[in-house]
Amino acid sequence: MTAAPIMLAAGGTGGHLFPAEALAAALKARGRPVMLVTDRRSADYGSRFPDAAVHVIRSGTPTGAGAVGRVLALGQVAAGTLAAGRLLKRLRPAAALGFGGYPSLPGMLAAIRLGLPTAIHEQNAVLGRANRLLAPRVAKIATAFAEVERLRPADRGKLALTGNPVRPAFRAVRQSAYAPPAAADAIRILVLGGSQGARILSQVIPEALTGLPVALRARLRISQQCRPEDLNRVRGVYDTSAVAADLAPFFGDVPERLGVAHLCIARAGASTCAEFTMAGRPAILVPYAKATDAHQDANAAVLAAAGAARTIPEPDFTPTHLRQVLLELFAAPETLARMAASARGLGRPDAAESLADLIEGLAARGADRRRATA
Repeated sequence: MTAAPIMLAAGGTGGHLFPAEALAAALKARGRPVMLVTDRRSADYGSRFPDAAVHVIRSGTPTGAGAVGRVLALGQVAAGTLAAGRLLKRLRPAAALGFGGYPSLPGMLAAIRLGLPTAIHEQNAVLGRANRLLAPRVAKIATAFAEVERLRPADRGKLALTGNPVRPAFRAVRQSAYAPPAAADAIRILVLGGSQGARILSQVIPEALTGLPVALRARLRISQQCRPEDLNRVRGVYDTSAVAADLAPFFGDVPERLGVAHLCIARAGASTCAEFTMAGRPAILVPYAKATDAHQDANAAVLAAAGAARTIPEPDFTPTHLRQVLLELFAAPETLARMAASARGLGRPDAAESLADLIEGLAARGADRRRATA
């Protein structure tokens, strides 16, 4: 007899969908079917869930809009919840797990109304707004960080530290030991912009790097994600100073580039932080100043406190400041090595399995209760 599926509710950005993808792979390996409930914007990610049934449900985002926009968004959530309820009654999942973001709300609200075993996963060090709505109503709250802000005291007993699941390719990087650049060797820097706000990285980093001493510039090997509209300008800056740079709007081989990187410069999104700590690579983090509830600042603070990263707030992220930080790090390879070791210590390679254990445990207890009342 085929096991009942686990419903995963995720959408919006890769930060919500990537951990769901990693969990889906872990559940598939256990023989557990998966169904993904997502919104129209995230339907293209369905190809990343090749063995899951993907169901597109209407949703809306009530924040950041005017009064009329909020009412319309709430109407979309309500309509999506009704549609999700009909879907879940028909498919009868064993449990439901939401990954935050407003696209997760309709599926999770429907699961709660139907009395299914439910849990949420919070990727950031600040509980997101959608998860805040769900937290009082679910059985478990899985977290990526040991401490999570914006959590009600009454819900702390539901916490389970699982870590943030990352894709297998990033877990494989963990097997390659970090070695800081030796004197006169190439220095490989990986620059990732994240889903929003990459422009400041394209403005500041090239100027900072091309202002380094000539001998140091000659050692640089840059892999940098840039917005398409910034590519030609950034390429021109590097070419003028003879800095070797590989630029693209998107890299399909980020795990491989991360594996050979001596230093990463990036935003402080949840998936980015999880990938750096999984790989054990030192980083300079520039939290996105407009991130909701300053959650990127909170993420970066955890890594900085552990000695895994340097954090530069956007107002301080200038070519002069960045250049000074880089000079300090390149002059002290032992510091880079300590940062890498600290980052590795924060990584949780068992995150996907821990999260799979949690949701399967809820499903088993739910099945036991149903049998007891049958």
